[in-house]
Amino acid sequence: MDASQASRNRRMIETSSEPGGFPMYVDGFVLPLPVKNLAAYKRLARKAGKIWLEHGALAYRECVADDVQGGELTSFPQAVQLKRGETVVFSWAVYKSRAHRDRVIKKVMSDPRLDLKPRELPFDGMRMFWGGFRTIVNLDA
Repeated sequence: MDASQASRNRRMIETSSEPGGFPMYVDGFVLPLPVKNLAAYKRLARKAGKIWLEHGALAYRECVADDVQGGELTSFPQAVQLKRGETVVFSWAVYKSRAHRDRVIKKVMSDPRLDLKPRELPFDGMRMFWGGFRTIVNLDA
């Protein structure tokens, strides 16, 4: 595929309309959480989720591992260097577009209610990873 074809394909994905009338964008987060800190994390996640939604996110989810296996080459536990007594948390927030996400994140990151110190977090932020994703399929029941 030449560069012009790749560019056309990218534009087609970016401008295709999913149910709801707009392309969607998702931020995903994965982190290790000491099981003993689950209650503290849930309090922080509820607070953060409310702030994300106040600033315009369409949805916010926090999920704890239930059926997550270690792998030989890669897995959620390996990705966060999971230690004994820890579990994996997978979270995501949904936006209308990347531009919408960028506006929401700017507001969230400057919100004084989320003025968190790394040492005060109930998880090891150095082993957390995240990324932004364009939605290519969006189906609901």
